[in-house]
Amino acid sequence: MRIFLTATVLSLGTICSFSVGAAEPVSRSLRPVLRPVPATYVSAETRAAAASLAADTMARLNLASAAATPATTLPAPTRSLRPKLRPASLGSSTSAPPPQAETVSNPAGFQSWINGFRPRALSKGISAPVFDRVMAQVRYLPEVIRLDRKQSEFTKSTGEYLASAVSDTRVTNGRSKAGDYDRTLRAVEAKYGVDRKIVAAIWGMETNYGSYRGKTHIPSAVATLAYDGRRASFFEAQLIEVLKILQNGDTTPDNMIGSWAGAMGHTQFMPTSYATYAVDFTGDGRRDIWSDDPTDALASTAAYLDRMGWVTGMPWGKEVTLPAGFNFMLASGPKKLPSEWARLGVRPADGTTLRDHGEARILLPAGAKGAAFLVFKNFDVIKRYNNSDAYAIGVGHLGDRIGGAGALRGSWPPGERALKRAERQELQALLTRAGFATGGVDGMIGPNTVKAIRNYQTRVGMEPDGHPSVALLTRLRG
Repeated sequence: MRIFLTATVLSLGTICSFSVGAAEPVSRSLRPVLRPVPATYVSAETRAAAASLAADTMARLNLASAAATPATTLPAPTRSLRPKLRPASLGSSTSAPPPQAETVSNPAGFQSWINGFRPRALSKGISAPVFDRVMAQVRYLPEVIRLDRKQSEFTKSTGEYLASAVSDTRVTNGRSKAGDYDRTLRAVEAKYGVDRKIVAAIWGMETNYGSYRGKTHIPSAVATLAYDGRRASFFEAQLIEVLKILQNGDTTPDNMIGSWAGAMGHTQFMPTSYATYAVDFTGDGRRDIWSDDPTDALASTAAYLDRMGWVTGMPWGKEVTLPAGFNFMLASGPKKLPSEWARLGVRPADGTTLRDHGEARILLPAGAKGAAFLVFKNFDVIKRYNNSDAYAIGVGHLGDRIGGAGALRGSWPPGERALKRAERQELQALLTRAGFATGGVDGMIGPNTVKAIRNYQTRVGMEPDGHPSVALLTRLRG
């Protein structure tokens, strides 16, 4: 079971994911929590000892040089020496203060909830001083609740989504960033076996290569959502991990900024996912996905994909052309080697030859009249990052474009869009009434509904692609 949230400015909406049809981008896959990735931390004791040694050394140096050099008074720093969260070009000194800088009082109910949450947090290993220090800065954020309530269904077609997600600007910027961080990306690829272009593409899809990582104080955001109660247990778990991150010293409360729904860093990890998959690739003792330096974030993304089963050397997929008379009952169905698909007339759209990297299936995100893809296991691994066919195609295609490939060649049906939930329910009801059982009227396009669609399409002479299209709904309405 996954919970989907609109977590970044690039996340485009909430919708269920189904096996065939115009798959729409869900806003956030919360990445299932498995077992923790071993990480090396510098203990508080070690840091304290190092600080003491440094202070003693500096004192000796100052005493030794005092006779030769008149004492000077250094001015107090005018800003934090920590890296800024966002590039200077994206903000200004006159911008509104971040949520954690607000001094408004919390509602009485919220403060009461914090008091009640305290023993639960301490029972999970959070120290009292850390809890009290962090939660003293936490503020109730009404805007977070407003955004959570406001999430609307997303009805763009896959073609429209890809036009934005893999725009020429994003491709150009991606090639530039991949060049800037080529050494880092190659090192990450060497360690985890994950295609560096895919890692760069996820970076681009999630935060436009780090140019927008959100501006919400994460401790306040997840505390607000936990107090709201709609998903209390989920967000309490996120808040516990936030407190553990701060207790471990990976970042500070002021630097812990991200999306309103709790996703953080260059590649938008939820706190529980960070706890399980984030890595310290720079070796500085911190898993710092918030820094302007994206190294730890990029490595953490690769580590996540590796843990999800990424197969080194296997492509995510390939755009293909289908022969005349293709049996659309094979779409989103059986898996075959590329050589077996080739014997059925399926060819790469760019005219190349596709080697037998492993079994693959045909994917028709817009039905029989749209672009077609042959997708491998790594396509499904990308979906573990965000459970959407459109997102996985976007990441894969953007990675290809960053690597120098051209645009997609297939077309997208004009006027096509994803059905809203009410329309999907209506579709199921109409199919059932026509004698094609869908297994329920819940708005979820699963195998039973796909089978019902195909049986209906076959009866009325349509291509049996199983795609829940606007045209199909219109025809069923009569």
